[in-house]
Amino acid sequence: MEAAKYRIMVIDDDEGIVYVLSQLFNKDGYSVATAGDAFSGIEQLSREKPSLVFMDINMPGMNGLDTLKELKSKYPSLPVIMITGYSTVENAVRAMQFGAFDYLTKPLDVQQVRRVTSAAIARLEGIKQTNNSADTFKAEFTDKYELVGKSPQMQEIYKLIGSISTTPNLTPVLLLGESGTGKELAARAIHNYGPESNEPFVAVNCTAVPETLLESELFGYDKGAFTGANERKLGKFEVANNGTIFLDEIADLPFLLQQKLLRVLQEREFERLGGNEALHVGARFIAATNKDIAEEVRNGNFRKDLFYRLNVMMIHLPPLRERGEDIPILANYFLSKYSRRLRKNITSFSDAALQNLSRYPYPGNVRELENIVERAVILAKGEVIAPDVLGEVADLVPTTSATFRMSNFAEARKNAIDNFEKDFVLKTLRENRGSIAAAARASGMTRQNFQRLVSKHKIKVNDFRK
Repeated sequence: MEAAKYRIMVIDDDEGIVYVLSQLFNKDGYSVATAGDAFSGIEQLSREKPSLVFMDINMPGMNGLDTLKELKSKYPSLPVIMITGYSTVENAVRAMQFGAFDYLTKPLDVQQVRRVTSAAIARLEGIKQTNNSADTFKAEFTDKYELVGKSPQMQEIYKLIGSISTTPNLTPVLLLGESGTGKELAARAIHNYGPESNEPFVAVNCTAVPETLLESELFGYDKGAFTGANERKLGKFEVANNGTIFLDEIADLPFLLQQKLLRVLQEREFERLGGNEALHVGARFIAATNKDIAEEVRNGNFRKDLFYRLNVMMIHLPPLRERGEDIPILANYFLSKYSRRLRKNITSFSDAALQNLSRYPYPGNVRELENIVERAVILAKGEVIAPDVLGEVADLVPTTSATFRMSNFAEARKNAIDNFEKDFVLKTLRENRGSIAAAARASGMTRQNFQRLVSKHKIKVNDFRK
């Protein structure tokens, strides 16, 4: 790649950002054009003819998202990277819907900027590259169906949701992830940000409805279809109209119904039980499972052709232990939610409580964290949540204050070292998904020494592998 032949435009009212990016791009051999607001940026674009644009979302006058829409309408192939210091889930999703190449948050990381720039230029050159940027942002408390997180994994999910929600309802989606990771929230986000958000969102749990009733629940039935069918009943496919059908625990769908669902997905038509009229299905199908569905296919429990039909777009929801930086954000989100719902004036967590929450492995994922915080709000006596109301999390890690209440120096030092060792091992195992070898490498220790600390502190490595 010859950097000199590419020109980059930076549109931002923050002079510091403009200066830093200009210096970086000049150092890397690119030519640079700058603009301090959206209007002058649009005005200069036809003259400067940049290869790609970095643009702030929040600017005086015309904001970045409106500018992005205008730029993409005039220059559809121009890569535009949005940057902001005030990130939200909606901004990220809208930016991707409006055609942004990527979305970065301040403070900007130099290597991240370089990776995104290289990927954008590679696309211009017709080279397919995988974008592994680690974008982060914080989601605020908005409603009961909000996805929350600032981790790189969640940022990539928001981008996927933005891209998927621009596709027609003919595009099915498969959501994978452990129980409690937020698969239904992701499904609702795809629906809510899509063009048919005013249509119904219909959720069906394939394990909650008895097998004998599931077919009539999905397809509906006409009067007289079977004994007791005294009137017509609309099935979920019909009720959803042009909205979204969310099939949770799809891996547990009975084999006969898998075949019938495949036909519906292929033909986009179905008939009510006992009926002869072909009815059109206009809804998007989103399926989810907490099982290894590829393994289910290999074992013959799930149809291969149905798996391929559903797996057009796939989103993997990571377990909470793999995105530890989201735990304080989620904890405060749920604190706000339940303080409001239970009409209690609880404002925050104590430092010790938040530390304990951050160290817990959460086998039940986000749902478990929500339950812990809800219970803590109920039990809390004052305005601050202390460790003693966190249930099983309360005794996970001793607080450092206990160490310093000891009068014997040697005992206090030993206790402090033990606490540090345990904290360090827990954090490193969480970041490396329970892999002893990877955790040892990351911490600069031999595997034997790291294993010794795991055994010393009686840490259950399998808790980090679920």
